Amino acid sequence: MALNKNHEYEDLDGVRCGIVEKNVKPERLSFLKNLLKANGYTVIAMPSPPAKAATPKPAEGEDAVEIAPAIETFTVGVTNYTFNPINAIFGRLLKTKDGEIITWAYWNQQLPVNDDTIPYFDKKETWK
Repeated sequence: MALNKNHEYEDLDGVRCGIVEKNVKPERLSFLKNLLKANGYTVIAMPSPPAKAATPKPAEGEDAVEIAPAIETFTVGVTNYTFNPINAIFGRLLKTKDGEIITWAYWNQQLPVNDDTIPYFDKKETWK
């Protein structure tokens, strides 16, 4: 297990991986896969285990309540188990296919286009 929350790693599909994100929806998985592969990382994604939740028991005389199926989520990792997404972004190590440095807002998909001209701490008003 990791020494702290910043450097998580675990075995995905039998390979030791640095964890990028957990419980990722398929759209986010596609975005991360394309971005990380463009930066030379080998990406491995495994379905996340279902959340452990107690099913409520119906009261006497009530019908059983149907529970909606859980959305399939994934755990995303890269084979470089020393990878840390925070260090990679703020260390300016990740780039787009066009060679532009990835910003925090672009990584979090808050902005549709990567824009590195304004520092992230000046964009707080535009992120909302």
